[in-house]
Amino acid sequence: MVDLHVHSTCSDGTFTPEELVDYAIQKGLTAFALTDHDTVNGLDRAIRYAEELRQAQATSPVSFSHNDASTPLPVSFSRNDAAARLPVSSVPDADVPRVPEIIPGIELSTEYQGKDIHMVGLFIDYCQPKFAHYLEDFIRSRENRNEKMCALLREHDIDITYEALLAEFPGAVITRAHFARYLLSHGYIQSMKEAFDRYVGDYCPCFVPREKVTPAQAVELILGAGGVPVLAHPILYHMSDDRLDTLVAELKKIGLVGIEAIYSTYNTAEERQIRGLASKYDLKISGGSDFHGANKPKIDLGTGWGKLYVPDEVLENLRPEKK
Repeated sequence: MVDLHVHSTCSDGTFTPEELVDYAIQKGLTAFALTDHDTVNGLDRAIRYAEELRQAQATSPVSFSHNDASTPLPVSFSRNDAAARLPVSSVPDADVPRVPEIIPGIELSTEYQGKDIHMVGLFIDYCQPKFAHYLEDFIRSRENRNEKMCALLREHDIDITYEALLAEFPGAVITRAHFARYLLSHGYIQSMKEAFDRYVGDYCPCFVPREKVTPAQAVELILGAGGVPVLAHPILYHMSDDRLDTLVAELKKIGLVGIEAIYSTYNTAEERQIRGLASKYDLKISGGSDFHGANKPKIDLGTGWGKLYVPDEVLENLRPEKK
């Protein structure tokens, strides 16, 4: 089982990259794609930590008993050295833990005819110069936007600065979810939903729109970084069938490779619809939970709402051929 759509604290998730690796082991995943929003800051951390676990396992093999995978590891749990993070079981025939493969990915925010459209990139070369340059420019524009939102919040008698946000969420690319968590933790609101309803949601008084690329530009950017572009959760865009068909046709011409047909919130009819689009335009199937930890508490890693299952074959079909 794999999960090709996962977020960490480097964007708007609540698990660190290292905690995601630990939890993926607990859940029995063979691989997961770290696809943080518009950032690759967590990839080196996840890949390096997974390799540390493999090396520790090779030098000192241990047996492993899966913990109760229905209960996610706490957001704040402490992590010791790599060898210590491989739990030793007293059960003689326990399985040796399989450290999951980490697929380098990203989820790019784009806009199409007034709608937010997300494009997942899998197997990206995140050190590729043009790709890295784009992310630097994007982060600068996001920082400017966040500064403006902080100023608007201060006009509404909320004591907040961009520096305070960065201090509270070190290493993260600040999103509206971070604004909401900040307001909640400092007592300005009673729930995350209230933050979006009153302050930072679309068209609310403290909302500032982001600069966005088009889906076509995102596809080209991912292809340029040697990656596999995948249209993320198309059902969530609430587009008419004709409009969605048009979007997919346009992106296929540019080089779209995959479409997310297996997703946490899809019902049977919705999955069938997206699989039909994949067949019509000769696209590969992708799938993932869109795990965010406590920020989407009903969605679990690997299993989504409980019935999600993305087989290993989906990953292998998406994997680029070695040149």
